[in-house]
Amino acid sequence: MGKRLDSFEGRGVLVTGASSGIGRGLAIEAGRRGARVALVARRKDKLEEVAGEIVKAGGKAFVIEADLGDRAQATRAMARAEEVLGAVDVAILNAGFGRHQTLVEHDLDDAERMIQVNVLGTVYCASPLARTMASRGEGWLVFMASVAGLVPVPGEAIYAATKFAVVGLAESISIELEPKGVHVLTVCPGAVNTAFVPPEELDRMPEAGRKMMIEPEEVVRATIKALEKGKNRIIVPKKLEVAVAVRGVAPSVVRSGTARATRSVLDRIKR
Repeated sequence: MGKRLDSFEGRGVLVTGASSGIGRGLAIEAGRRGARVALVARRKDKLEEVAGEIVKAGGKAFVIEADLGDRAQATRAMARAEEVLGAVDVAILNAGFGRHQTLVEHDLDDAERMIQVNVLGTVYCASPLARTMASRGEGWLVFMASVAGLVPVPGEAIYAATKFAVVGLAESISIELEPKGVHVLTVCPGAVNTAFVPPEELDRMPEAGRKMMIEPEEVVRATIKALEKGKNRIIVPKKLEVAVAVRGVAPSVVRSGTARATRSVLDRIKR
């Protein structure tokens, strides 16, 4: 366990990917709890809608339009967040996207873009934030990863690769930053019912995955609770912890089980 976040009241909170889904939910909840919230994403109109919800709930919100896959824009966005908030006490790095596509069918331009946003975009944001938090001796960094960053899922090869990278980054800097007063939380959700999964790709998910799909509100609640308890990693829903634990001691068992669960989907894609 690490440093607990006792309250959001009066805190400066940055949320990337705040225009929809989990990011939107976390931004609104932080604002409802009394935080000043900096909202970062590409879609300014959607960010303004979220800002309106936060103001309605009694909080303060600042809209920062940026493509975080672009290093210069990401750097400016982080500096702007520090400026409008006074200090970024809590940063929730949630921006990213995915595809339900096998490696051989995945367009390489799209794959490169995914790596740019999911991995490098996260690094572009985390680096200056870690530096300023460490210099102040306090801060909370939240990385929105995925169970796909712990247990590889066929049909999501590039996405899984990006999330393995995010987990590695988050859990490495957690050890680096803890002595400096900065707490790092890695959040690994399973399938979440958001626009993240395009409707035309839903049938590419294994039936078991569709049945276990959760709502973004469940991830929001779990993330807030984990910050309050000072946890370093959570898996949402908790039942997926079993697959992660088994993979650690018997990876071949999980590999064969995953192959069976996804065979019909992969066969369909081949045709």
